[in-house]
Amino acid sequence: MNKEQFLRDLDDALKPLSAEEREDIRRDYDEHFVLGKEEGKTEAEIAEALGSPRKIGKEILAVYQVEKAQSKASTGNILRAVWAGIGLGFLNLILVLGPFIALVAVLASGWIAAGSFVLSPLLVLVNAILYPGTFEWFDLFVSVATAGFGLLLGIFMYFLSKGLVWMFVRYLKWNVNLVRGG
Repeated sequence: MNKEQFLRDLDDALKPLSAEEREDIRRDYDEHFVLGKEEGKTEAEIAEALGSPRKIGKEILAVYQVEKAQSKASTGNILRAVWAGIGLGFLNLILVLGPFIALVAVLASGWIAAGSFVLSPLLVLVNAILYPGTFEWFDLFVSVATAGFGLLLGIFMYFLSKGLVWMFVRYLKWNVNLVRGG
């Protein structure tokens, strides 16, 4: 593989990045070829020493997506970072997707529980409307107490969500660095 083919393949692998970022990376790898030629190596030897441009592109994109998720932890950024991490290798399918599914399950169940506790007084009111003779103040008191517990659980889930997302993004960063050999 010659220099132009290598740089073209690398540029294709980095399509999600902006043109400015791709050009900066292209200049860095162009410099590798200049330094290699100064050492007396051929373009094919330099390209072989650098490795597969597709793999390099995947690694760069994974680092980019994880850093983007770390700076702004939105759902879309985290999903793109997970997908980029999985793309680094088959083993990452297990090492990234498994913890991600567990994290989503824990957070979803906590938020669903908090929401259902908060909405419990509505069930008492619906029951009183459908069956007027069965209303009891005790049921209303317990459902209001449950709603209060749901609000506390919601506050706890908010902070737990932020903490778990932060930890998962750090895990993704560690995983990407491990796969890259860092």
